[in-house]
Amino acid sequence: MTLTLNWLFWLVGIVLLIVGGMIAVDRAHPRRFTAGGFWLLYALIFLTGDRLPAQVVGVLVLAMALIAGCCGVTAAKPKVLALETRMASAKRLGNKLFVPALTIPVITVALTLAASHLVFGGTPLIDPKNVTLIGFGAGCVIALVIACIITRDGVGQSMQETRRLVDALSWAAVLPQMLGMLGLVFSDAGVGKAVAHITTSWINMDVRFVAVVVYCVGMALFTIIMGNGFAAFPVMTGGVGVPVLVGVFHVNPAMMAAIGMFSGYCGTLMTPMAANFNMVPAALLELPDKNAVIRVQVPTALGILAANIVLLNVFGF
Repeated sequence: MTLTLNWLFWLVGIVLLIVGGMIAVDRAHPRRFTAGGFWLLYALIFLTGDRLPAQVVGVLVLAMALIAGCCGVTAAKPKVLALETRMASAKRLGNKLFVPALTIPVITVALTLAASHLVFGGTPLIDPKNVTLIGFGAGCVIALVIACIITRDGVGQSMQETRRLVDALSWAAVLPQMLGMLGLVFSDAGVGKAVAHITTSWINMDVRFVAVVVYCVGMALFTIIMGNGFAAFPVMTGGVGVPVLVGVFHVNPAMMAAIGMFSGYCGTLMTPMAANFNMVPAALLELPDKNAVIRVQVPTALGILAANIVLLNVFGF
């Protein structure tokens, strides 16, 4: 039997199903039916999305957007253990608390490197097309088991904490997936071709350095607008990367894609659209300035973006 990405989707769907159910039955939650329904719809997409017609999935996504837009996904007052209990547990565990967190990247890297050797009877144990993501999912499961052993707690408590985090993140938790889909919609709608037409009409793309700057800065700007590098990637790569950098200047496609995504992440650091990265932490830390995280990150983002332009121009050709 081969582990495919569907197993990871089903696992996420089950977790969301439990979280949605916990919220829906919580009488103390101010929006328990709408908030619970939001996460139950999201769970349904993960569990059955590959079997549902695309139109049905689209309707579910629109329903989720409607619930979120009408302020139906609000957080309840978190139910946490007493401060004395948490402090005593933290003192007892000490640095052991880092073990589960470090387990995830270790297992991910180990399975990624070993996947080609995990073949039994001619059948690979892990789907070669999605080795890293499947390894990441396996790392999360193993980390959960280790966390339960170390803390002497059960999976039920982990679900309580999951519900608390999901409640705190609210609808922003779904932004990466939704904005990633938006990028594909933009690509299919021909936005990439429009970008190519505008850039080639108004900017002299015959100079290689200029083309590199347009691609990297464009990735950052589109990410600022859409909040996600995955949404910007098909637009800029289809509009500038492939036709100009690859087709005209013969850039290394792998390096272009890697540095292009890294440039997009620079935009992530500078936009409130990336709410789960920039707005939610400010809310959780109760900072008076909701844009405080972005203000701190802007100099770093600009410095990395400039470095990306230099790296792609020097080593990409």
